[in-house]
Amino acid sequence: MSKRSAAFAAAVVLAASLAGCATPTPYQPNVRGQSSSGGYSEVRIEPARWRVNFAGNSLTSRETVEGYLLFRAAELTTQNGYDWFSIVDRETNRDRRTYVEPDPLYRPWYGPGYGFWRPSWRYFGAGYGWRSWDPFWGDPFWADRMDVRTVDRYEAAAEIIMHRGAKPGDDARAFDARAVIDSLRPRIQYPERS
Repeated sequence: MSKRSAAFAAAVVLAASLAGCATPTPYQPNVRGQSSSGGYSEVRIEPARWRVNFAGNSLTSRETVEGYLLFRAAELTTQNGYDWFSIVDRETNRDRRTYVEPDPLYRPWYGPGYGFWRPSWRYFGAGYGWRSWDPFWGDPFWADRMDVRTVDRYEAAAEIIMHRGAKPGDDARAFDARAVIDSLRPRIQYPERS
């Protein structure tokens, strides 16, 4: 496969992957094959103890991921007939990746009359002596022909215990499930119906 074909294939794959991530993760179950990746999931540990997760895509902020996690915990609490929940343990993880991709559309060309000839220069590199430079091989002079981007993805998880009755007023880890739902509902973005 030639360099040009490989660059074109990489550009097509990149465009297809970006098309699937065109919007932040909506509030949805985390199921494979959705139009937008990520969402919530939970595991029942004991009758009133659950582990709740929310994973966002690269366009979903940390604040949104943590808010959706809290909303899901409250929703799960009311669905199971409880009034409030306490957070026993919680964590938010950031997955940061940096991608360096050459510009797939840039290919130096010097005309049909030159065949395989192309300019070639030498430069003196400190500590390395004289080195050759070739415009086809990404030498230092062509560094601006790279696309460098850093992508952050957040995933939040919490272990909760559900309770009935009035929430204790002195516990900072306790949340009234209905109050959380009422407070966060205006900020929740659901998936678009197709």
